[in-house]
Amino acid sequence: MATAMVSSAGALLAQLKEQHPLLKLHALSHLIAFVGSFWAEISSSVPIIESLCEDEDFGQRQLAALLVSKIFFYLGELNDSLSYALKAGPLFDVSEDSDYAHTLLAKAIDEYADLKCKESNQDATKVDPKLEAIVERMLDKCMWHWKYHQAIGIAIECRRLDKVEEAIFKGDSLDLLSYCLNISRSIVSLREYRREILLLLVKIHHKLLNPDYLSICQCLMDLDDPEGVVSVLEKLLRSPFKYQNLLAFQIAFDLVENERQAFLLSVRDRLPEPQTQTSGVTQLGSSEPDGATNLDVNVGSDLTSPSEDVNMTDEANSTIGNVMDPAEVSYSDRLVKAKRILSGETSIQLTLQFLYSHNRSDLLILKAIKQSVEMSDTVCHSATIYANAIMHAGTTVDTFLRKNLDWLGNATNWAKFSATAGLGVIHRGHLQHGRELMAPYLPPVGANGGGSPYSEGGALYALGLIHANHGGGIIQFLRDSLCCTNVEIIQHGACLGLGLSALGTADEEIYNDMRNILYTDSAVAGEAAGISMGLLMVGSASEKASEMLAYAHETQHEKIIRGLALGIALTVYGREEEADTLIEQMTRDQDPILRYGGMYALALAYRGTANNKAIRQLLHFAVSDVSDDVRRTAVLALGFVLYSEPEQIPRIVSPLSESYNPHVRYGAALAVGISCAGTGLSEAISLLEPLTSDVVDFVRQGALIAMAMVLVQTSEAIDPRVGNFRLLLENIILDKHEDTVSKMGAILAFGIIDAGGRNVTIKLLSKTKHDKVTAVVGLAVFTQFFYWYPLIYFISLAFSPTALIGLNSDLKVPKFDFLSKAKPSLFEYPRPITPPTARFTPKHPTAVLSTSAKAKIRAKKDADQKAANAEKLSNKGTSSVVPDSGTEKSAAENNSDSMQVDTVDKKPDAEPSFEILINPARVIPAQEKFIEFLEDSRYEPVKFAPSGFVLLEDLEPTEPEVLSPSDTPSSSMVSPAFASTTGQEGQASAMTIDEESQPPQPFEYGT
Repeated sequence: MATAMVSSAGALLAQLKEQHPLLKLHALSHLIAFVGSFWAEISSSVPIIESLCEDEDFGQRQLAALLVSKIFFYLGELNDSLSYALKAGPLFDVSEDSDYAHTLLAKAIDEYADLKCKESNQDATKVDPKLEAIVERMLDKCMWHWKYHQAIGIAIECRRLDKVEEAIFKGDSLDLLSYCLNISRSIVSLREYRREILLLLVKIHHKLLNPDYLSICQCLMDLDDPEGVVSVLEKLLRSPFKYQNLLAFQIAFDLVENERQAFLLSVRDRLPEPQTQTSGVTQLGSSEPDGATNLDVNVGSDLTSPSEDVNMTDEANSTIGNVMDPAEVSYSDRLVKAKRILSGETSIQLTLQFLYSHNRSDLLILKAIKQSVEMSDTVCHSATIYANAIMHAGTTVDTFLRKNLDWLGNATNWAKFSATAGLGVIHRGHLQHGRELMAPYLPPVGANGGGSPYSEGGALYALGLIHANHGGGIIQFLRDSLCCTNVEIIQHGACLGLGLSALGTADEEIYNDMRNILYTDSAVAGEAAGISMGLLMVGSASEKASEMLAYAHETQHEKIIRGLALGIALTVYGREEEADTLIEQMTRDQDPILRYGGMYALALAYRGTANNKAIRQLLHFAVSDVSDDVRRTAVLALGFVLYSEPEQIPRIVSPLSESYNPHVRYGAALAVGISCAGTGLSEAISLLEPLTSDVVDFVRQGALIAMAMVLVQTSEAIDPRVGNFRLLLENIILDKHEDTVSKMGAILAFGIIDAGGRNVTIKLLSKTKHDKVTAVVGLAVFTQFFYWYPLIYFISLAFSPTALIGLNSDLKVPKFDFLSKAKPSLFEYPRPITPPTARFTPKHPTAVLSTSAKAKIRAKKDADQKAANAEKLSNKGTSSVVPDSGTEKSAAENNSDSMQVDTVDKKPDAEPSFEILINPARVIPAQEKFIEFLEDSRYEPVKFAPSGFVLLEDLEPTEPEVLSPSDTPSSSMVSPAFASTTGQEGQASAMTIDEESQPPQPFEYGT
């Protein structure tokens, strides 16, 4: 009540001028209580209160400082407010629940974080101990109240890793470690500081009684520490516990998913060699998976041994088996399996089997596209070949090509190059037989070619696509092919193949080979050399980038400059702030092609980081650069920066999608397609829909391709717009008046939305939220199809199978069931579609003679009479009536009619709310949250993962296992030059075409 009666602070302000300290103390204490109501009046006396703060003889200086701080807070002067709050010392209560306390704490944390950042950069600025004390009090308060996640967030932002460690050990360590790892990737923008956090996490993990080895190895991969991974794997592989052995395999599979070839090979090569692997000893351990070759004898031998070692006598085998410790033999066997996983062979083989056995591609779609494309339209002819390759990527099914050899033969020049290269997409992963498969088209080694250089160049490109990121067995052949020819078309294919197969290895000898091709200054070969040099040096950030940039300034060929611009961008992949100097140099260049490369450098250096600085730079160039190429690419690059947060991209590019400039609109479409690929995001679809009917043809093309990327593996039950989009593609392809560019986009979109036999999606992040290097690089090069169509095939590098594949300790696929707690129709394949029937077939009237009409009437009367007789017999208890041969057709018609009636009367069965899936099974991204493992199952996953490769612990090891049958593609399933295959035929397509008019129906003659 007393407070309500106070109407002015004048009396209290007057007391501040008194000499007695108690009167001043009384005034300050009450003014702080009333400052929220009378701050405007009190502000006029700020100089007096400030003088009290500076008076060393006044014992309540901190109280005066707190009052001044609150006054400045209400005046909006937060810097001054924080300054006096620091002088208030412990009187500034960090636990106070008020706007003043919350605002100043946030200000203090931001100020402290900035100062610590400058301090870490060896700046002369020092942190005020009073400011540090406030932050520490805040952190202690969070931990006192068990708010460990909040404490870790503040500590990471303030670069107090000691407090991070303290919070982790005080709380739930494993949960907090996982949280810390996630926010270090999503919040920490500086790469070097992120490395410091990861080093701390590894150290903390090792201190725990039960460390999370999966997380440890992911951190070590980020730190590029193969030795650390090797020590963890070796420890787990040597363990006598089955669970830890399986955990080692799971770690290897998770590392492989991130597609860092150089790192994986480094880990594999650092693992010790198996001591022995003879056929006799191998029986003591686990058997190899299908298609694997058992490693052979001799300590320290390579993965293969001479044939004479393999054919050792039984006596020798048994002798070695007796000498060898069974535990050591088992360890060697596990070591072999781990090396095969790290080399990528196991995952590639299992993926190949899955895509082949689950292929659901629709060949009649391709047939209809082929028949609707004019023979003179070479662009759409090539687009159909591209679509076929993408639609069957990794399935090894080349039925469409075999059945249309004459039509395929119409491809000439570069179209022939692309047609041959498409076989590499279809047979991607056939590592053991890649060269054998492409043998009919490959150039003879040591000669300048004997056949078509376009086919030979395309075959070398195809080899790269087959061995992408796993080129150990084919690199030397491609190098020989590159060095032994001076035909620029063959050199073009060899460079692309070599770049793909040696992706990210930074091999100096291969780089020199490509540089020699570049220095020939051939436009065609030089473009491929520039791109492939970037593929080879992905993420190396070496001085090679400066060398490439220097040559880009020297050459006069636009194609070479463009290839080098992209290649330079690839070298700074993932380097973030380390790449800023090169990015600045490229974005300020006078040549628009190099500025265009600068946009890709920004995109790839900051891929998936959602870095605000990179986004601001790209938006600046998107609206200000004078070159349409640069503006288009700047918008497109936003998709790469933001693919880790796809929900943001539609909001950011929405204004750009309405730009007057068609290049900007095209870039906005592809940015959404890249960032939201495979998500089926509703906002992305809504943004792209208007662009599919844009007035500019190439904008429509980009929108159709982007829409297919977003909708891949999205069923019509999830979003009805999927059906509308497929119908739109049909209409565009069948419309004879549609322009070629849009029609090409529609054809490619059909291939992408049904990619990989309808069993793959486009995924740029692994399950551990790391970027998939090959996928990101593949999409970056794919976007170059705007200038060079053969690069369309790079999209296949971004395909990831939508499968859950459970594996036992032998790396075989056991038969076991798991649960999808959703209606089956929600995630089913696109429905089997009936072949074209009467929808587009003109109906011609049938001429009916009078004698025919009379005969029909007589037949109808006979049928009615027989039906009546049958009904009478039935009423008398006769169980069945057997019609004579003359009335067989009528009876069948009656039975059919009665079945239709029954169907109408009978209520349809209710669809179950769950589905039992059998390993291996198709699990699309939207379905993952519904996946559960059965409680009474024989197998238990080492870690829960709703998709990908999952190692299973057998809870009944003494019982015989039942393995899931798997169809393994034969090595002969490659090209029309090989034996015919029995590929899986596609279902009929909804797409119909204008065929020749049917002749009229024959006359019916009565008797």
